[in-house]
Parts: sequence; C-alpha cells; structure tokens
Amino acid sequence: MGAKAAVAKAAVSVPAGDDQRATSGGVTGIREQLRTQRRLRVVTLVSLAVVVLVVLPVFFGLRTAGNDPVFGSLDSLDVPSWAEQKVDDQNFGSQWCFEECKFRERTAESQKPFKETTAVYTTALKEAGWEPWTVEDCPEQAVNPAESTYSCWKRDEFTLDLRVSPPDCKIDQVTANDPALAGSVAPTVPPPGSCTGSAVSIKVQNAIADTRGKPDTGKSPFTGETPDPVITDDPLLQPTPTAS
Repeated sequence: MGAKAAVAKAAVSVPAGDDQRATSGGVTGIREQLRTQRRLRVVTLVSLAVVVLVVLPVFFGLRTAGNDPVFGSLDSLDVPSWAEQKVDDQNFGSQWCFEECKFRERTAESQKPFKETTAVYTTALKEAGWEPWTVEDCPEQAVNPAESTYSCWKRDEFTLDLRVSPPDCKIDQVTANDPALAGSVAPTVPPPGSCTGSAVSIKVQNAIADTRGKPDTGKSPFTGETPDPVITDDPLLQPTPTAS
C-alpha cells in the first residue's frame, strides 16, 4: 500500500515551476484582457466624439441647406400655378452671415402678362406679411413701366425685391433685330404670337446686409472745408515780448 500511494502521489503532483508559470500566464492573460477592454473604450469614445462633433453638424447643416426657410416661405405664397412655371432657386453666402450673408434668388416664368402677374404676387406678398418698402435705389436701374414692374418689400429681418419683366423670348426678339447686340450668332426667334407671358425674379437678402436706406458710414459728418483764418488787431493775440 505504501508503494502504491507513493506512485499515485508522484503521478498527480505538479512541479513547483509549472505552477508558477501557470499563475504567471493567468495574470498576463488578465492584463491583456484589461488592455483590450481599455482600447475598446477609447475607440468607442472617439467614435462618439466624431459623431457628435462632425457627423451630426454636417447632417443638420445639409438638411438646413436643403430646406431653406426663405425658399419655403416663397413656396407658400398663394399664387396661381400659371404664375410660377419653371421655378429655379439660387443662393450663395452664409445663412449665419459668416463673412457674407446669404443671398437668395428665385426666377420663374408666368403664362400671363406682367400686369396680371404683378397683381397676384403683390397680393400674395401682402397676405404673407410682407410690407411695401419705399427706399432709394429701388430699383437701382430704372425700368420701363410700359413692360416691367419693380417693387421692394420688408418682413422681419429680410428684404425682398420683386421684378416682373418681359419673357426671355421677347428679349431674344429684340436682340435678333439689333445687329449690334446679336453678335455672330443670332438667337432663335420664336414664331409670331408664341412669345407671351412674363418673367419673375425674386431676390431676398438679410436686412443687415442691405445697405439701401442706411447712412453712408464711410463718410464722416464732420468733414468739410477748413475756414479761412481771421486777422484782427486784438492786442491779446500779439505775442508776448521777451525780456532783454
């Protein structure tokens, strides 16, 4: 029995060196797991920071640019469909006025003459809360009242310019009849009676960027002519003699 017990004990016993290596390997594995978890936390935090600081601002910026509230308000104007054909919107500048405030322009075609078109747009602007604005340089260049209208409006922090003029085909006809304007290639002239309607242009800008009606800050109010000196015989104006 003693010999068998000794053999069994020798079979199941583990050398001290192997036990230490197993313990060391377990500690190393735990440390490696902790490092991996720490890296995952850092990667997760960096990813969240990128989403919050980069992705979300870009997303909301693109959504705001795609849904411009000014163009949205123009879409809601109560004008008939014949007065807003082939609508085209253009804009440039910053909506938050970084370096340059945003400038918006909408062009459209109307199937009816300029007087009827002007009437429906004028009514729609008043119903939307826009107020007529009489100001110098509106328009900057005079228009022919027999074929065009030009008016300026204000609402909240915006100003609006409305111009209703002859259609592009009418301008092409004028150009074709003037060799000095036609150039080497004359534009295609539509058949008689087919050039009807009018062209609509709406320009909207921030009131703080619209300099019309504001004083010229570049000119000083104190600037003027230097008066001529006045010479009198007043003894008080004579220099005091020096002691000899």
